[in-house]
Amino acid sequence: MPIKLKRAYEAPSSSDGVRVLVDRIWPRGVSKESLKMDHWMKEVAPSEKLRKWFGHDPKKYEQFKDMYKGELQSNEEMKKQLEQLKQVVINHKKYVTLVYGAKDEKHNQAAALKEILDRQRV
Repeated sequence: MPIKLKRAYEAPSSSDGVRVLVDRIWPRGVSKESLKMDHWMKEVAPSEKLRKWFGHDPKKYEQFKDMYKGELQSNEEMKKQLEQLKQVVINHKKYVTLVYGAKDEKHNQAAALKEILDRQRV
């Protein structure tokens, strides 16, 4: 199934399908009711250490993606939740939208995660 990306600050839409928040921290200033999440998979988000190192600096994005992929492969909790996310994508007949809080729509963990899932042909 196709995977879409959407900022947490954009209004939910019926075309989003299953909405999965992939941030470790709840987006600032957004209520649970307005976000309308089906799943919050915070363990699939980058570690706090990696997130702080990256700092949403586009110049660090390629290295961030590699380091994030390494975390997803080596951290047992992250691996487990990544498998759960894959099952959500496989089991739903509609879109799955990865929701994130970052301002940069191209250089963020959701975009990196989508790329990883797409490469694994989920």
